Amino acid sequence: MNDIRIFLSSLRWQDVLDIAINSYILFRLYVLFRGTNTFRVMLGIAGLWFFQQIAIYLGLIVTSWLIQGITAAAAIIIIVIFRNEIRSVFQTQNLRSVLWGNPRQTKETPVAVIAEALFELSAARTGALVVFPGRENLTEVIQGGVVWHGKITKEMIRTIFFRNNPVHDGAVVIHGNRVELVGCILPLSHRKDLPSHYGTRHRAMAGLAEVSDAVVVAVSEESGSVTVAKGNAIYPVKQRQDLVRILEEREGIKYKAETFFQREKYMRRAAAVLSFLFITGVWVSFTRSMDTLITLDVPIRYSNRRPGVEIVETTANIIQLQLSGSGALIRSVSAEQVQVNLDLGKAVVGKNTFLLTSDNISLPPGIKLNRIDPPKVDVVADIPIIKEVAVQVDWVGRLREDLILSQVNLLPAAVRLSGLSMLLNECETVYTEKVLLDNISESGEIIAKLAPESPLQLAPGRSDSVRIRFIVKPRPPEVDDSSS
Repeated sequence: MNDIRIFLSSLRWQDVLDIAINSYILFRLYVLFRGTNTFRVMLGIAGLWFFQQIAIYLGLIVTSWLIQGITAAAAIIIIVIFRNEIRSVFQTQNLRSVLWGNPRQTKETPVAVIAEALFELSAARTGALVVFPGRENLTEVIQGGVVWHGKITKEMIRTIFFRNNPVHDGAVVIHGNRVELVGCILPLSHRKDLPSHYGTRHRAMAGLAEVSDAVVVAVSEESGSVTVAKGNAIYPVKQRQDLVRILEEREGIKYKAETFFQREKYMRRAAAVLSFLFITGVWVSFTRSMDTLITLDVPIRYSNRRPGVEIVETTANIIQLQLSGSGALIRSVSAEQVQVNLDLGKAVVGKNTFLLTSDNISLPPGIKLNRIDPPKVDVVADIPIIKEVAVQVDWVGRLREDLILSQVNLLPAAVRLSGLSMLLNECETVYTEKVLLDNISESGEIIAKLAPESPLQLAPGRSDSVRIRFIVKPRPPEVDDSSS
């Protein structure tokens, strides 16, 4: 459950849209190509991909590589071998049917009219061969043929197979409610189990049914019998209603229509769910297999700092993060999207050591954290205080040898400084600016500015000058001890 929660939290809206679009495309391919050879090859490719994932999970390197090559070759086979079938599916549908509609909802074939016409031909001992194409394209298996495009009527069918008609020996291809081609030549069957009395017409019927999903009906010129072939099955039809039922089932018309449409609805729902699960599996395997590593330099951000607390020093201001994720996600990540946060809510005055973990790192969804460098950061924190310290004159130079500085008074004698506690606690004196002794020859008063060491400053409202009053006296003569 935790893995599922992490997976769901890492999804972006782009990922959801990506899965939804490709799931719908796969579902539409099922609707368009169901029942065709192309669809069966596509199912085979899906099975190969499934076994490839198992091989990768088990660590079978050569097996997974081999299946991957077979899958790529199978994709080329679909395009090259079944190009006519693919083209026919898209050519016979408008854009709405391809994207949204039901391509099976084509014009209904008038099977009752066809069945009546064929049994009239049977009664008259007139041979006939009629092809009802399925989902597969028949361009490569049917030869010759004259384009007809005539709307089906009983009279038209009887006229086409009239003995003196030039095209009566060929097959008729019916699509929807129209005769598409007449005078077509069908491939002959080479089966050894066909009845000996079968002639060319019946062998052509069996030959086309064997290599396609078409339903083929033949009327014998000798016996007048009506025979239907689909796949490898061949069975005679005795009554017109039986032929009507067979052709209606071929058209998808069931006597229990409600049951049929319910089954169709459930199949489509199942196909939609399976399409979604398959694309999700492909997306997960693809994103995991395409993990990429990058390294980002991210500045540290401090939060919950108490009022007055200041950061004096840190061992690192930039943290180097090694991140991993899918190539598409990694390429979209910038340093601005990644944050390193340190909580100073419990920081104390002095040195604080923080261990960096994933809890301190904020990452975009789908990105994983691999390494943090450095793994810890030392932060020196301090607070500003005000302290009163003594003032001292910074004398420089040398007083004349005949004079001495007997007394010095400072106004004020002490001042208040502001600064960080660790620095100010060590400060006991503040000096004035340099005062030159060489220029003093008599008592007097000098105003000098205070010069506290940076970053210490005078407290607010305090003057930066001090009055120095000094008394200078003549140096007393030295007493010669040797005269006594």
